[in-house]
Amino acid sequence: MQELTINAVGAQGDGLARTGEGKPVFVPLTLPGETILAQMDGARGEVAEIIKASADRVTPPCRHFGHCGGCALQHWAAEPYRAWKAEQVRLQLSMEGLETEILPTFAAPPASRRRVALHARKVKGGANLGFKARRSWNLVPIEECPVTDPRIVAALPALARLAEPFLEHPKSAPTLHVTLTATGLDIDVTGVERKSGGLSADARMRAAMAAGEGDFARVTLAGETVYGARQPLVKLGPAVVALPAGSFLQAVPAAERAMVDFAVAESQGASRIADLYCGAGTFTFRLAEIGAVHAADSAGPAVAALKAAIGSVSGLKPITAEARDLVKRPVLTTELAKTDVVVIDPPRAGAAEQTVEIARSKVAKVVSVSCNPATFAKDARVLVDAGFRLDKVLPVDQFVWSPHIELVGVFSR
Repeated sequence: MQELTINAVGAQGDGLARTGEGKPVFVPLTLPGETILAQMDGARGEVAEIIKASADRVTPPCRHFGHCGGCALQHWAAEPYRAWKAEQVRLQLSMEGLETEILPTFAAPPASRRRVALHARKVKGGANLGFKARRSWNLVPIEECPVTDPRIVAALPALARLAEPFLEHPKSAPTLHVTLTATGLDIDVTGVERKSGGLSADARMRAAMAAGEGDFARVTLAGETVYGARQPLVKLGPAVVALPAGSFLQAVPAAERAMVDFAVAESQGASRIADLYCGAGTFTFRLAEIGAVHAADSAGPAVAALKAAIGSVSGLKPITAEARDLVKRPVLTTELAKTDVVVIDPPRAGAAEQTVEIARSKVAKVVSVSCNPATFAKDARVLVDAGFRLDKVLPVDQFVWSPHIELVGVFSR
């Protein structure tokens, strides 16, 4: 046992302390200012006793907290927790020598997450369904989740019954990617052993029966339809889009609205807008209320869904869309010649190749959406070196009580 004083919370949500020799150690589920006894294993520890608790410590709202690996910070009061999230953004920017106005963090409400990944494991008589334990591959069966939309939580027993047929092969470790849509739950299953020929006819029948009993909209196995009662539909701005199987969708509608509203406000006055990494049109349709939009993304089915929805919406400026790998084939400087604003929402790896082309262009404003402040900062450095100013950043706490923070940054020149 070792007595430690927690000095800060690190980037992964663990408390940070220093040993008597000055070496950093990390202890989960602790807060700044706390004195604890910890059972140490190298540079990591587990709390054995809290000798002095922080005044900012609160009672976690979930019975699974501490064991489940989905949340790291339910024990922290809202104000210091959100300030810490904004500080993570500032720290990443400072590593690239960047400073800007950091707006107050937008906080997604609890019980609002519409997209979750649930892992299944075989047990006697059926399947357990839940999230992985902290720092482990073990499964924590979930009975409640204060982060997730109650309609998904209510469906957990039916989802567990659906998972059971996908566990027929002993090497299968299915993950159910569950999305709440306007027409019901859409479930795409991955992690099923395919070398033996995939699901047997009997397992497919049982999966379809379980899906029907659960009144799910659609069930797919790595994109292939196993059960389809209704087309999963989502509203993106003024458009209703048929969601492709396994397609990306922002996890929380309120966070999506906050990011889209911010991008739209910053794009006012533009005649031509490029929407890069557009997905199925999260930003596209709202931006087309302002000016003509060219949308691009490597996900062909998502772009096809976007195109199919265009004709159903009236009063928009022209939208063009293409399936295009923006890493191998970024939109070139010459193609951006008449573009006023670029809105870009890349994956966690960032958009290094595309950013270079934007930096060389004559585009006056860039609105950059990111789920990774570290890669955002690297791309931001390229834009700033090319003459852009990073005017402001909006932190977005979409994955509440996790260490993850998203943001929208505005660049102009």
